[in-house]
Amino acid sequence: MASPSPTVGQRRLARALRRLRADAGLTIDQVAEKLELSPSTISRMETATVGVKRRDVRELLNIYEVSGAQREDLLQLATQSRKRPWWHDYKIPQAREAGLEAEAATISQYSALLVPGLLQTEAYARAVLDAIRIDPKPDEIESRLRLRMDRRALLTEKDAPRYWVVLDEALLRRAVGGSTTMQAQLEHLVEVAALPSVTIQVLPYSTGAHAGMDGEFTIFSYRDPADPDVVYIENTGGDQYVEDADVTSRYVAIFEHLRAAALNPAESTRTLATIASEL
Repeated sequence: MASPSPTVGQRRLARALRRLRADAGLTIDQVAEKLELSPSTISRMETATVGVKRRDVRELLNIYEVSGAQREDLLQLATQSRKRPWWHDYKIPQAREAGLEAEAATISQYSALLVPGLLQTEAYARAVLDAIRIDPKPDEIESRLRLRMDRRALLTEKDAPRYWVVLDEALLRRAVGGSTTMQAQLEHLVEVAALPSVTIQVLPYSTGAHAGMDGEFTIFSYRDPADPDVVYIENTGGDQYVEDADVTSRYVAIFEHLRAAALNPAESTRTLATIASEL
């Protein structure tokens, strides 16, 4: 079995450290004083905002009086979570999403504005990146494009996650990059929909008001029960990663409503082909 991606490992370690501190009856300020670190540093460790050094984990486990197998497991997790994944070289914030994808058992996604990155052709992706970067930096655009293209390999891997996506009809009719680029993109969607790990549904105009009108989202679910679902919401102001069980369960329910309202997979594939032919 593949080892967890560093992003998943970091989040698992952060949850464990939060739980151990709470069990020990200590505040963040008290732990920070013992380690001679700032409270904000401890907070970032417990929210997986930063990686945690093995040395710091060892000191924290001493404070929390953790020993035996649990101690060894957490130290091993600390070592594992510090390893550099393949997407680290891109050095852009969007690379974190690749970490969530890497170990997901299922990915459920609703998109209303554009074809999701995992399904984009290179020409379509470049047109999107050129359009949304109003202050373009060529090197950043190229890095994001290469990352997006490399991420697509996930869908054809032997242990590919189950990827279920609901696409609003509006995004299929927006000719991003011109008619030729858009036609190729739609034809690519038809091809990808044939993969055993992928299911694509189209949410037609005729649906009217629906449960997803509050915005786009992606839900990552994992094989290990120790790793809770993560809801990922992408936006210009800063991407959000939500683990709260009450929130994630609401998004799961919303996605089920969207699946029920959308065309079935066969009808969706025919709709994709029809719109492509119209171009």
